[in-house]
Amino acid sequence: MSIPKFIKLTTTAVPLPIENVDTDQIIPARFLKAVERKGFGDNLFRDWRYDEQNVPVGSFPLNDSRFSGEILVAAKNFGCGSSREHAAWAIFDYGFRVVVSSFFADIFKNNALNNGLLPIQVSEEFLRKVFAAIEADPAARFEVDLQNQTLTILSTGEQTSFEIDGYKKECLLNGYDDVDYLMSIRPEIEAYESVHRA
Repeated sequence: MSIPKFIKLTTTAVPLPIENVDTDQIIPARFLKAVERKGFGDNLFRDWRYDEQNVPVGSFPLNDSRFSGEILVAAKNFGCGSSREHAAWAIFDYGFRVVVSSFFADIFKNNALNNGLLPIQVSEEFLRKVFAAIEADPAARFEVDLQNQTLTILSTGEQTSFEIDGYKKECLLNGYDDVDYLMSIRPEIEAYESVHRA
């Protein structure tokens, strides 16, 4: 499945200042019945967003009208637990394009990148600055520049760089999944095969 191109994003953010958020909290196991990637956003953080009577919990950030945007700002160790790819599907399907944290579980990070979701790992100090900017102004805007690998708090001008695998960066910039990427280098593959054909 092709993904939307990601080059530069300027948007507000939703804070989730909770550490050790695991994939079952992101998308509970009882909602893993579908085989398509669509529809999982409806149940993102389901057990935190709704009470036992299925009433939205007003204090939960995703239900708080002050917060919106395409960046989810999470605390340390986001995406731990099981390896379910549905966690990345749910976050992307809800409308987020970026997750910021000071540490990601490796499997979640890879699943995110494979599904058009950019995980940006920053220092604990910079993460505190991001949370502080949102607390000071829920409408605070942030800029993510994938080409230059920077995250900027626009209200203060503070900026940090982030790491990303070169192959995954190219895929995001061009809107490629793995198959799209292979098709993009088909001439090179065919040229190689013609030279090395027995």
